Amino acid sequence: MTVKQQLLALLEDSKGEYISGEDIAGRLSVTRSAVWKAIKSLQSEGYSILAVTNKGYSLSPHTDILSAAAIAKYLDAQGQKLRVEVFKTIPSTNEAVKILATGGEAEGKVILSEEQTAGRGRKGRKFFSPPGTGIYMSILLRPKLSAAESTLLTTSAAAAVALAIERVSGKETQIKWVNDVFMEGKKVCGILTEASMSLENGSLDYAVLGIGINVAFPADGFPDELTGVATSVYPDSSAQGDLRNRLVAEVLNRFMSYYEHLTDRQFLTEYRQRILSLGGPVLVMKDHIQRKATALDIDNDCRLKVRYEDGAEEYLSSGEVSIRM
Repeated sequence: MTVKQQLLALLEDSKGEYISGEDIAGRLSVTRSAVWKAIKSLQSEGYSILAVTNKGYSLSPHTDILSAAAIAKYLDAQGQKLRVEVFKTIPSTNEAVKILATGGEAEGKVILSEEQTAGRGRKGRKFFSPPGTGIYMSILLRPKLSAAESTLLTTSAAAAVALAIERVSGKETQIKWVNDVFMEGKKVCGILTEASMSLENGSLDYAVLGIGINVAFPADGFPDELTGVATSVYPDSSAQGDLRNRLVAEVLNRFMSYYEHLTDRQFLTEYRQRILSLGGPVLVMKDHIQRKATALDIDNDCRLKVRYEDGAEEYLSSGEVSIRM
């Protein structure tokens, strides 16, 4: 770790409290000048670090900048095994992790960014990723799963996100099958899982789990195409009090807990309980044909059981489903 990274970890551990420059220099085994330079560098990156004569330096408790050090404070023993790296801006966290995966990177690498300039959603759609108000995160996994079981990654992640949001915000969430997390009828999180298959045995070589969460309302609002469709966990334009770092850690903790015993489907009860429109009307789009149906149930493989108007029933493992009001 660099001096700046070590200093940030130290300030995060004592957030809101003052530490003298002499104490910091001693703990990090560096000079006071090196401490001062690291402080100035962190301040230039947007960290609110207060300096008071005869008291030292203190990281403001209202600072909400994503950092590996801040996230680490909230990770449990399972989450601490992950290797978290945070960028200020990046084209796509999924693409960055895919490059690492093809280069042989081990499971457990997590990349986050304050902003994505080319974020992607399902079916190649653009994922709105403005700076400073969201969580854009991708996790490298190397699960021992068949292609048919890969849906468990996406659905368990949706359950993990939903529960994490509820834990941190105290608000209720819902899940729109397969993997969108909703609050008050609007989308607050999208999940994109991309995988590479082994041709030898038909199992996954690696999977990249991408999670995008709207935490605070964007300063300039959502684009016109998302107005009335998307929302954020918090209604204003700032997420104060380390909310994003806490939420990242809570998602990682819950997901890794599920992932450890994924085929046991420990997440399924929470997932089912939050599915929107079970028992209600939906529109199913398959092969460019739209059909009215009723959503009946979610089976153990996370397939959606529907009944069409002609009485025929089907289990859907993928496809576009919209809710009819």
